[in-house]
Amino acid sequence: MKVVASLIFPLILVLLCEVNGQRRRPPKKRVTPPPVEPVEPTDLPPPLPPGPPSIFPDCPRECFCPPDFPSALYCDSRNLRKVPIIPYRIHYLYLQNNFIEDLPEESFKNATELRWINLDNNRIKKVDKRVLDKLESLVFLYMEKNHLKEIPSNLPPNLEQLRLSRNRISKIAPGAFNKLEHLILLDLHNNELNDAVFNKNTFKGLKNLIQLNLARNILRKMPPGIPTAVHQLFLDKNNITDIPNNYFKDFPNLAFLRLNYNGLTDKGLPKNSFNITNLLVLHLAHNKLTSIPYINPKLEHLYLNDNSIETINGTEVCPTSLFTFQEPSSDLDNVPHLRYLRLDGNHLKPPIPLDLMMCFRLLQSVIF
Repeated sequence: MKVVASLIFPLILVLLCEVNGQRRRPPKKRVTPPPVEPVEPTDLPPPLPPGPPSIFPDCPRECFCPPDFPSALYCDSRNLRKVPIIPYRIHYLYLQNNFIEDLPEESFKNATELRWINLDNNRIKKVDKRVLDKLESLVFLYMEKNHLKEIPSNLPPNLEQLRLSRNRISKIAPGAFNKLEHLILLDLHNNELNDAVFNKNTFKGLKNLIQLNLARNILRKMPPGIPTAVHQLFLDKNNITDIPNNYFKDFPNLAFLRLNYNGLTDKGLPKNSFNITNLLVLHLAHNKLTSIPYINPKLEHLYLNDNSIETINGTEVCPTSLFTFQEPSSDLDNVPHLRYLRLDGNHLKPPIPLDLMMCFRLLQSVIF
């Protein structure tokens, strides 16, 4: 028994010393996590790991210069706050998905051959006109989802596409587009443009504009001075309630018109509002219409869903007299061209009126 006690006693002493030692150890310091990268304007991927040196000595270290595409510079999605110095040889510049707030003149002093710039999804509030003055060869300028409050001044005269959607633009300076006779696409959707911004000279100079997007603004009236060369006009999700008489009479090329999600009523539509010679697609969904407006025989797609239409008189709607269809005819040129008609979301009850089907014999799909 004495032998056992003599063995156990030293062991207890050792354990007590260990416990006391642990108690005397200073508490571990709390590790403060590094600050989280801000997620505005987008959740960016982590910076790319450094790769092998570029074969181009002028390639900015924070960007990528593809060996097989020497005229391109990829600086997109790299958590950049500043624009690097752009080499002279670059024609295509990708800077989207960063945190850039301004475009310093120094960065673009050598970039006189740029043809394409993508600056989407940054924090740019203003563009120095001295930067744009140097970019005479620029054809495509993408600045969607930034913090712009007005159209940049001194835009390069050779621009063909200008995309400024999802900004905060509420102002267009007089003469902003005067020199842009080569522009074919102007996208200003999802901004803060109201009726006071537009006058008959706002779009002066846009002689060759094909597509104009003014959707998701705060317009209450049809804007004046729309270029008559336009083929596609988007005015969805505004507050437009009526269309002036003969508004579209000077639009010989208009083929695609969108006026969804407005406040259009029968009273606000003169009878021949959409009797446009070359109109092929007409969107009038989510308005307050109670009847089908008169359409041109060449129209192929008509969207009237989610209005307040209760009845349809096919004879009145038909752009051609039904008497011409009494005998079967192989001459389809004289038959209205409507192929797709959407009427769901109204107060209509089946069946589809026979005179409607008699008129539009080329219909392939009717959503009723």
